[in-house]
Amino acid sequence: MKRKIFYGLATIVVGALSLAAVANGPYYAFPAWAQKLVCATTSNCPRFIVLADWNSEAVLDRETGLVWHKSPDGTSRTWSSARLRCNNLSLGNRKAWRLPTLQELASLVDPSIASPGPTLPAGHPFGTNVQSSFYWSATTNAEDTSIAWGVFFSSGNVVGIVDKGSNGFVWCVRGGQGVDPQ
Repeated sequence: MKRKIFYGLATIVVGALSLAAVANGPYYAFPAWAQKLVCATTSNCPRFIVLADWNSEAVLDRETGLVWHKSPDGTSRTWSSARLRCNNLSLGNRKAWRLPTLQELASLVDPSIASPGPTLPAGHPFGTNVQSSFYWSATTNAEDTSIAWGVFFSSGNVVGIVDKGSNGFVWCVRGGQGVDPQ
């Protein structure tokens, strides 16, 4: 009996991992920050799935379980405007978008990609709108709340010295843990 249950679960997992790059749900994320799903090409990328049920406007990262805006906003904004943009965003007929935490945003960086970026994994399905520039995170600097952390996608570097009144790009996300001052 235990073997049947084990093999049944294994079949479900293998079936979930063999989903196409664009798929209708259910998506079976099985996220774990300890797993590493490597993308070779757009057609062979088990990590990212374009969510057809969401009008192909969102991407599930099966490594982290987060859902990302497929084509991030191309307008540079202040930190407050970036937060407002995500809070008001409606994609795939869904609200509840937010700025990612620093760690969530940095999870999109592939450190093996050379500058100038964008430093995204090979085979990623994100639109051509991704800027090789600074993106805001929701993470405020704990020592100085007038500045926030973010990621430079030109180099993949994480920085925590950007004044919230400065301009940066915004990449909205759903799911995860939310704001985490550092």
